[in-house]
Amino acid sequence: MKQRAKVILILFFVIAATCGAQSRADHRAGAQETQARGYWIDPSTGLMWAAKDNGYDITWGKAMKYCQNLSSAGYSDWRLPSVDELQGIYDGSGFTAPHPENQLPILAGKARGGLLLTGAREWSSSRVLDDRGHRTGYAWEYDFPHGRRWKDPLGYTGSLRALCVRGPEK
Repeated sequence: MKQRAKVILILFFVIAATCGAQSRADHRAGAQETQARGYWIDPSTGLMWAAKDNGYDITWGKAMKYCQNLSSAGYSDWRLPSVDELQGIYDGSGFTAPHPENQLPILAGKARGGLLLTGAREWSSSRVLDDRGHRTGYAWEYDFPHGRRWKDPLGYTGSLRALCVRGPEK
């Protein structure tokens, strides 16, 4: 009986390792396809996401302009997403996210669809409101490694990027 349990346990680990390797290979292939195409369409929302963010630290105002001026995949109606939209593409599976060769990989959460995030956080178009509903000097961002919303001053740039989207506003 002990020998049979060992065999079953070994088979379990072989199957788990094979499935995990296949899952990583499928993810890599999907990420390469997204990057080659230049965009990813989220099947759950129909939103079209740019394949990668802007690639450098940026303030909120410049992130807004970057997306408004983006012309990619034959479209010029890109915008900075809301924080809810960014949260909607969060994948907390724990696998390494696609990343440029010269940067350390993000080992926790990542964006779905093989989107390339070059920083840890992405600006949103959502402004932080005070207790009376007035805009403050802060905007919401989404922290992909930790899977949470965060806020920073509009002029802050530390590891903040612009990932653009097109489609209906939510």
